[in-house]
Amino acid sequence: MQVLRDASVAHHPAAGSVVTIGAYDGVHLGHRTVIGQVADLARAGGHRSVVVTFDRHPASVVRPDSAPRLLTDLDQKLELLATTGVDDTVVIGFDEARANESAEDFVRSVLVDFLNTKVVVVGEDFHFGHRRLGDVELLEDMGREHGFEVRGLTLVAPDGHPARDDEQVSSTAIRRALHEGRLDDANAMLGRPHEMRGPVAQGDQRGRTIGFPTANVAVPDELLMPADGIYAGHLVRDPAGAAEVLPAAIYVGHRPTFYDEQAMTVLEVHVLDFAGDLYGEHVGVRFTHRLRGDQQFDSVEALADQLRRDCDHARSLL
Repeated sequence: MQVLRDASVAHHPAAGSVVTIGAYDGVHLGHRTVIGQVADLARAGGHRSVVVTFDRHPASVVRPDSAPRLLTDLDQKLELLATTGVDDTVVIGFDEARANESAEDFVRSVLVDFLNTKVVVVGEDFHFGHRRLGDVELLEDMGREHGFEVRGLTLVAPDGHPARDDEQVSSTAIRRALHEGRLDDANAMLGRPHEMRGPVAQGDQRGRTIGFPTANVAVPDELLMPADGIYAGHLVRDPAGAAEVLPAAIYVGHRPTFYDEQAMTVLEVHVLDFAGDLYGEHVGVRFTHRLRGDQQFDSVEALADQLRRDCDHARSLL
């Protein structure tokens, strides 16, 4: 997959492009259905298949106080897009100037002048441009003027078929499932285990004092943590490269046994049957099973007993 990071440079592929546009946060099964149709149309017409996405979620600029936490950072999103078979991904920096750009100007500069678009494939509820005034109808009007076709798609269920409102696969639905502790539902919509990434940072090392050393993974604030609780999953060393995958018990929460009030949610990973040093490594944490919710224990001994049971449970699942 070719990644194009500047939509102002000369490009304009002679073969033309079949294009889809969106934040593509999570690159979930619904996204993959759209991209699959883009790829099919591109092959049939001898065109390039293209995803246009953004560096910074548009909502983080347009409405920062209510912008959603993200399922993937940009690097992970590009890795996932590369597995879809798309020819090109165009990454457009989203800032105040882009937020104030009219839908018509976006179509002319990106779709017409830059990508020589022949077909645009988007969801039927797609909106874009300043104040979200651009929609499928506007794209169809401009397509007649500039010579491209528009296909508006209905949202799909996890099986890839058209969905009722309560079945639709979307980044919003996945975020809701993770927030509510419905990991199985979230993973089904993603088509993979939810994964968070960050460096292993120095923690307070309480885990090692009770026999459960943990890697404290520092996750960027803009990424979405799953609901507080204990999970089984994997720690992935060098997730963008060789990707050594290690079974793990995972904690997300505020450590109520040790702290009455801790504002920050922590992500701590106990790698099962592992004695190495992970400090400073950039790792991925994959959530495959939710074991239980977070809870406060009357003593450190009671916590350690439960952690032993949690690790045995995680080991049996993994």
